[in-house]
Amino acid sequence: MYKVKVFVTLRESVLDPQGKAVTNSLHSLNYPEVADVRIGKYMELTIEKSDRDIDEVVNEICSKLLANPVIENYRYEVEEVVAQ
Repeated sequence: MYKVKVFVTLRESVLDPQGKAVTNSLHSLNYPEVADVRIGKYMELTIEKSDRDIDEVVNEICSKLLANPVIENYRYEVEEVVAQ
């Protein structure tokens, strides 16, 4: 079994209005040292072992459903979970 942590973020070239709003709010709360905020998504998947390569499976899931490849990037970390 695998535990997969997926991080999805907007591409640098895409405006992030939610991130801009958070940046402005932090400035109004007297945190002027915060230069920029980018908002993203974090997901954890538990995937059973199969004959398919785990990287192939996760890439398909991310590109087909979890991330919009036109405006978002994704990265992931795979951890093998040992059954006890």
